[in-house]
Order: sequence, then C-alpha cells, then structure tokens
Amino acid sequence: MKLQPIVPFEPILAGQLPAGNQWIAQIKWDGVRMLSYYDGSNTQLINRRGNYRTAQYPELTDVSAYCKADSVILDGEIIALKDGKPTFHEVMRRDSLKNGSTISVVRHQVPVIYMIFDILFYNGQSTMDQPLFSRQQLLSDILLPHPHVQAVPSYTDPSELFAAAQSQSLEGIVCKDINSTYAPGGKDKRWQKRKIISDLTAVAGGVTFRDGIVNALLLGLYDVKGNLHYIGHAGPGKLTVQDKRDLTAEAHHLKIDQMPFAAVPQRGKGAFWIKPKLVFKVHFLEWNTSGTLRQPVTQARVDLPPELCTMEQKG
Repeated sequence: MKLQPIVPFEPILAGQLPAGNQWIAQIKWDGVRMLSYYDGSNTQLINRRGNYRTAQYPELTDVSAYCKADSVILDGEIIALKDGKPTFHEVMRRDSLKNGSTISVVRHQVPVIYMIFDILFYNGQSTMDQPLFSRQQLLSDILLPHPHVQAVPSYTDPSELFAAAQSQSLEGIVCKDINSTYAPGGKDKRWQKRKIISDLTAVAGGVTFRDGIVNALLLGLYDVKGNLHYIGHAGPGKLTVQDKRDLTAEAHHLKIDQMPFAAVPQRGKGAFWIKPKLVFKVHFLEWNTSGTLRQPVTQARVDLPPELCTMEQKG
C-alpha cells in the first residue's frame, strides 16, 4: 500500500488568544514541519513543501520503533536544541545535507527530536475526519518511548502557556479547537498561532562585504505583480564562518548589474546586486512604518523557491 503525500493543515496568524473551553494550546516549535509515512515496511519523511527528507534523518526511519501501527501517517516538527532551546539554525544543519557520509557524521553532532502532534492515517484508515481530541487519544495509545521522538504536550490554558513561552523566549504557541478535523492543504481559524518572535522567509537581492566576506543581506519580498520590495538589511546573524564563505562565493556567481528591487533600498550604498535566488529565514521585532523590518536577524538559509517569499507573510 503506497501512502500518498499530504499537504499539512496550517494555523492562521492570530493577534490575540482565542477564548472558550474548546481550545488547547501547544508550544510552537522552531523547527521543520515533517510528515512521516509508514506503509508497514518502508518509511518516508516528507516536509510541508513536498520534499523528501528521509535520508537526512536516519534515526527516524524505523517508525515501528516509536509507533505501534501496521501503517500510519504522523504529523509533527523536527527540532534541534541548543542550550536547551529549539533553534532553527541547528536543525537546518541537518536538513540541508545531501551527502550520506556527511549525514552520518553530523547526526551525532546535531541530535534531533521529532515532536509529534497529530495522526492522519492509522492501520489502513484515514483519521483526518475524526475530532482532534480523538486523534490525540489515539496518538497517546500508540506512541512508544524513543530517544528521538516525543508527543507534543497539550495544555488547557492558552494564556498560561503563552506567558510561560514568553518567559523562555520561545517562538510562540499554537491554539487548536479540540473538535477540529484535519483539513489537508487547509488554513483556518480552528488552528491559530500566536507568535512571540516574528519570522518570515525573504530572498536576498543584494549583499554588502567587509574584508571580502559577505557581512549583510539586502532582503526583499514579492508583491502579487511579481515586484521585489526591499524589507530590510540584515547581518549574518547565526550563519557560521563557513556559511559566510560559501555565501560570498555564491554571491559572486549570482552577480547582476541591475538592481532587482522595485525601489532603491535605504541601505543601497555599496550594495552588490545578485539574482534573487538565495532564501533565508529571518527573525525580527516588528514592522516599521516604512515597510522595513525592525532588528532583523538571519537564522539560516532555507531551501525554498524565491517566489514563495511574498508580502502575504506580513499577515
């Protein structure tokens, strides 16, 4: 039985916490959304963009070691910790790997945890039309102890969890209606995310150098007409020395003479223009009235098509 890939259900961005006793809350993990597919003999890990990531996480490919099921589809987030907190940069050190021998080495340097929060298919039957509280009970019944797998805890007081997440400087929380069914490819108010740290994915249209090495990115987002709008000038943030060297080499390869932005950036002086091909995840404090990001910090480079970096992320 071949299990078909599913586009995961997504939460909407909310400005305040929902009210009512039908809501549960879970930590929003700063990791990589991943669905695992087990047909009874083979396992595939596929991210929310439909890209296969089975090879990158060999410690998660034996589903029978952490789940009592003849066949199953699980939904969750793969995270990596640094100083006890999930960090996107660390998990991307695993997710971006392609070479098998490198994966074997780095898997021990960057251990991951698969934080599972939903089950979409079980023993030959879809569970997506069941209410969330039933799916969570099923998960509780079939998940087994495993060093790289955990069930995501749920809490009945969203405001209390949000305050705890704030105190720990975590990314935010997700609130879910316990009666909600799972809508593949859907995105509606039955699942709501409340962020503490704002983030988005943006494409670099230019860079600046210091001592011959990239020291800042000029970032942009596309509007509905395909125009690239400058949104800010971010330093390398969590990029490593080797990341910056690799980025410098790529920037020279992508050099163009014409500015790719719709208007001249505020920080355009001395910019080195590049084809908008390189995509980065960025944390920021808030949007300025000028349409730029306040205090943007580069987290990691991500393997996404540039055209997905749209103004819709402004919410």
